[in-house]
Amino acid sequence: MIYGVIMAGGKGERFWPLSRANKPKQFLRLTSDKTMLEETIERVRPLIPVENIRIVAGESMAEHCVNGVEYLGRQHILTEPIGRNTCLAVALAAVHLQKADPDAVMVVLSADHLIRPAEKLLRILRDLSAVAASEEKLVTIGIVPTRPDTAYGYIKLGESYCTEGETVVYQVSQFAEKPKATVAQEYYYTRQWLWNAGMFVWSARAILNAIAVCQPVLHEHLMQYAKTVGTPKELNARKELYDKATSISIDYAVLEKADNVLTVKAEIVWDDIGSWNALERYKEKDNDNNVLIGQALMLDSFETTVYNDTSDLIACIGISDLVVVRSEDITLVAHKTKATQVKELLVKLAENEKTKKYL
Repeated sequence: MIYGVIMAGGKGERFWPLSRANKPKQFLRLTSDKTMLEETIERVRPLIPVENIRIVAGESMAEHCVNGVEYLGRQHILTEPIGRNTCLAVALAAVHLQKADPDAVMVVLSADHLIRPAEKLLRILRDLSAVAASEEKLVTIGIVPTRPDTAYGYIKLGESYCTEGETVVYQVSQFAEKPKATVAQEYYYTRQWLWNAGMFVWSARAILNAIAVCQPVLHEHLMQYAKTVGTPKELNARKELYDKATSISIDYAVLEKADNVLTVKAEIVWDDIGSWNALERYKEKDNDNNVLIGQALMLDSFETTVYNDTSDLIACIGISDLVVVRSEDITLVAHKTKATQVKELLVKLAENEKTKKYL
């Protein structure tokens, strides 16, 4: 059976001040009138029934996950005592799913991606689930780049492995981390490299076996934890598991080491909506190429993104290439070339007792 595992543990810091510690990006309505988590669930519901959805999130976020979504309950949430990156999040879900269904196939998605059209992604997921059900393979979904981008990891296509349904599956030749601009441009023009989208399809058995080979210490701890699942000892054992584990991504921990990794060329619109600048790629613009969300008035202003989450008015005169955000008691003004440095600003806020409340 196919299960959806949605990772919702990110902080979304680059969307501060709209994204705050108590309500990160995945619970915001950035790309539609639904939260990004809701969009992710709705996207796969034609393939995966709601009862097979599992959301991995921090304990403090559990209520946010189910709040306002009538079909979600606490039974859908696997809570993490502390954040330990994607390897442990995936492993936790795999342990639980394998115990419930030894033949479970996992479709692993992030809660904060924009993907269009959903129907094309569903066809890919359906085909890859068939591969994962019949072979012990780890499949990562690669996105055909639409521009040179230094913010993403990359996957180099290897030889064709098989065709399942309408989907051609390839071997992975190489992984590469976020490249410099000149390298990203080279990757883009060779057409042999794909963006690493952080979406995966594999069986629970396959990923746990891969962890056993690539991260044997973690696997030993996981097997100890598995014995407590469904018992009164489970939550305490989970805390011990997370206390012992190191923080590492599934890419570093497993995929870059395993010899059974495959990929596909997904020709879909995909974006991880990683910063305020991403909105101009998908939101309507006025005649001066401004993106205006909420109450805003512009005069002689160009190429600017304004996001107003209040009932007040933002008025701009003679500005260009800026991001202006108003949310509750905070106003952010940044040049577009510096918008990704919000995380550095948050470090400064955390250092000062008077400004910590704004995190």
